[in-house]
Amino acid sequence: MSEHAGANTTPTSRSGRRKRTAIVTGAAGGIGSATVARLLRAGFRVGAFDVDASGLERLRTEVPNADQLITGILDVTDESQWREALSAVVGEHGKLDVLINNAGILAAGAFEEIDFARQRRTLEINATGTMLGCFTCHDALAAAQGTVINLCSASAIYGQADLASYSASKFAVRGLTEALDLEWAPQGIAVRAVWPLYVGTGLLNGVDIASTRGLGVKLVPDDVARTIIGIVRRPQRGGVHHSVGFQATWMRALAQVSPDAFLRLINRRVGGR
Repeated sequence: MSEHAGANTTPTSRSGRRKRTAIVTGAAGGIGSATVARLLRAGFRVGAFDVDASGLERLRTEVPNADQLITGILDVTDESQWREALSAVVGEHGKLDVLINNAGILAAGAFEEIDFARQRRTLEINATGTMLGCFTCHDALAAAQGTVINLCSASAIYGQADLASYSASKFAVRGLTEALDLEWAPQGIAVRAVWPLYVGTGLLNGVDIASTRGLGVKLVPDDVARTIIGIVRRPQRGGVHHSVGFQATWMRALAQVSPDAFLRLINRRVGGR
């Protein structure tokens, strides 16, 4: 993993206190880069990781306080790369205040027509990558009584037509978040999930399915980043799940009070079935 900006040091502020640290995956663009920028403005030392080397170089030229930015290549399904990334950020003190599992991909279309290797990779990156990040960073998070924020999706409310593997991956993220929040609360670690609907990022490039046409793309990356930084500031406020935007908020609220048959009908119509 290539790294920049003080990889093996103990970060401190001008007052001599340890600087708060954060890791963001999928950081080269979209929600990830918007979140990195907000964390840097908030005074964090941030590790921004992705498989897109050129995107990370571009990020360095665009964000504020770039001297507090560490960048590196990270395949989130690779445990050894995760350990290198963590070490680069936390240095000798071994404390991680915030982990943001944002890396993800999407395969859209009829399930049987999408190459299965692509669908397997969706599960590996979105679900296994999130699990591995939590697993690898646990001790550093416990040492800091930190916060984990996992990128979930409105696709985990009810399985979405033409997004079967993506929905499955986000249901896994939802379950992981809920379980770890219960397990890790006694250790002082808060585990939270962020729930946007469609966001205008590269993830949707070339995606043209009934639900994107019917619902539209109403969110921009900074909408999600703003929600994330709000959780970072007050992790104990608002519960485990945090919707982003009116559409996702409405869908989650409806899911709390509606029978499955009604949810199925709504999602069938949204999906053009």
